[in-house]
Amino acid sequence: SGLLSRLQTSTPTVRTLSSSKSFSQNIPSCLWKLGRLNHVAIAVPDLEKAQSLYKDVLGAQVSETVALPEHGVYTVFVELGNTKLELLHPLGEKSPIASFLQKNKTGGMHHICIEVDDIKAAMTELKKKKMRILSEEPKIGAHGKPVIFLHPKDCHGVLVELEQA
Repeated sequence: SGLLSRLQTSTPTVRTLSSSKSFSQNIPSCLWKLGRLNHVAIAVPDLEKAQSLYKDVLGAQVSETVALPEHGVYTVFVELGNTKLELLHPLGEKSPIASFLQKNKTGGMHHICIEVDDIKAAMTELKKKKMRILSEEPKIGAHGKPVIFLHPKDCHGVLVELEQA
């Protein structure tokens, strides 16, 4: 009649996933597929200090600095095994990273990059779904592959880069 008997007679509610229906059945079919997380990009006000943190303090493998004038950035990649970090620093006064750093003096996360198997098909379908793409055509990104960016307001406040796998 006490707490013990109530515990023994109460049946816990357990939610289980139905094994007859997989998650993929709830996802509309696309002509393209979303792939793995390629990198997380971090804007940094001092590229040498950031490189030193990851290389000398944390012991990560860090690439050489590469200038990407078309994107207005210097990039450095930090290898993490399962993904990469991309350190971004402004290249030129009209760099989108310069304006980001004006608002975020100490730097911070700038965007995430996810691979896709067909960037042109992704663009076509995303436009049909009213997603804003920040360029008319893909540009060549830091890995030498076509990339596009999706408007952060359409992606819950996150700037999303899609990269051709």
